[in-house]
Amino acid sequence: MKDAPRRPTKRSATSVTPGPAPAARGRAKPADATSDPSRNAAASTRALRAAERRAAIVDAALDEFIARGFAATRLEDVAKSAGVAKGTIYLHFADKEALFQELLRAAMLPLIEKLDAPPLPGVSARAMFEMFAEVFVREVTQTKRADLLRLMITEGPRFPSLAEFHYREVVVRGLAAMRRVIAYGIERGEIRNDTLLQFPQLIMAPAMLTVIWQGLFNRYSPLDSLGLLRSHIAIIFNEGKAT
Repeated sequence: MKDAPRRPTKRSATSVTPGPAPAARGRAKPADATSDPSRNAAASTRALRAAERRAAIVDAALDEFIARGFAATRLEDVAKSAGVAKGTIYLHFADKEALFQELLRAAMLPLIEKLDAPPLPGVSARAMFEMFAEVFVREVTQTKRADLLRLMITEGPRFPSLAEFHYREVVVRGLAAMRRVIAYGIERGEIRNDTLLQFPQLIMAPAMLTVIWQGLFNRYSPLDSLGLLRSHIAIIFNEGKAT
């Protein structure tokens, strides 16, 4: 008997690997923006101009805040000084307080980062403090950053949110960085009084004194700010201790 002819089996739809779907007729494939040099160049130019406008706003705001104080400064005046429309400021900052906060952050955090950098092999804690003293006098006491700190001292009590921001973003970080250098000095045997770990403000106090003195009394009695800070460092490292 002959075998019955086999009937062709149906393939399951799930067993078929579909090929790529045919492109819709008449519909062009979207161009990749990253592959268009002209678009990339335009985007880079816009980003550069935006950064330049932001920097101009921050610089103008610094001058306006120093001249008028926080309360009396108007964003209209900042915009005019920066050469931009008032609305442009709101593209970068939510309000006047946010602009002032950016000033504080941009002015002070780079200095704290320098202090908080890991010590190089063989560098002493004293050398780190002396470097900080030189940087503070050069980049704070003798610049508009000192005006900004004096403004913070006078306006802080009237605007607690600004004081809180300055404390959280600048003071807390600065004290933490100072504690790490103090601990490093104690570990190396350079600093004998570990009370400084509890009160790192003792390290910063003379630096703030130079800022206040410069604003109030320097015209009557010029202060050698760097000399003062170096003398303070000598006392910390026990050179001024009577024996």
